[in-house]
Amino acid sequence: MARKPETQHERYARCSTEGSIIPVAEVDLGQIQTMLTLSLQDWQAVRGWAVKSAKNGPEWNAIFKLHYDVLHQLAEALCLFDGIKVNTHECLFAYICEKHQELDFAWNFLEDVRRKRNRSIYYGEPATYQDWKRTELQLNLYINVLKKTIEKKLKT
Repeated sequence: MARKPETQHERYARCSTEGSIIPVAEVDLGQIQTMLTLSLQDWQAVRGWAVKSAKNGPEWNAIFKLHYDVLHQLAEALCLFDGIKVNTHECLFAYICEKHQELDFAWNFLEDVRRKRNRSIYYGEPATYQDWKRTELQLNLYINVLKKTIEKKLKT
C-alpha cells in the first residue's frame, strides 16, 4: 500500500527528525563554484540536445532526467551556502521550499518531477515527450532561478 503523500511541512519535519538534514563543518565556496559550473555545462548540453531531439529523435526520458539532475545539483549547491547537506532528494526539496521561500518554488511540482524521475530509474516507466513538455518551462525556470541565486551569493 502506497503511503499518503506528505505536505511540504510534513516532509520537512520528518527529514529533520530522521537526521536527513546534516550540518557541514564549513562552507566550501570552491565546491559550490564547481557544482555550479558543472551543472551549467550539463544544462547547456542537454538544452542543445533537446532542440535537436525535437526535430530528430525520442530521447525525452534522458532529456527529462538530465534537467532534473541539473535542478538537483543546483539545489544541493544552494544548501551548501546554508552549511547544510541533505541525504535524499525529497528532503532536499523540502528543505529548499521551507528555508528558501523567497524562491517561490512549488512543492507539488518538485514532488511530481522527483516521482517521475524515480519511476523512470527504478520502475522502468520512461518520461515521454508529453512529460517533458508539461515540465520543460518550469524546470528551466527553477534551474535559472537557482543559477542566479547561487551566482549572486558567490559574488557576496
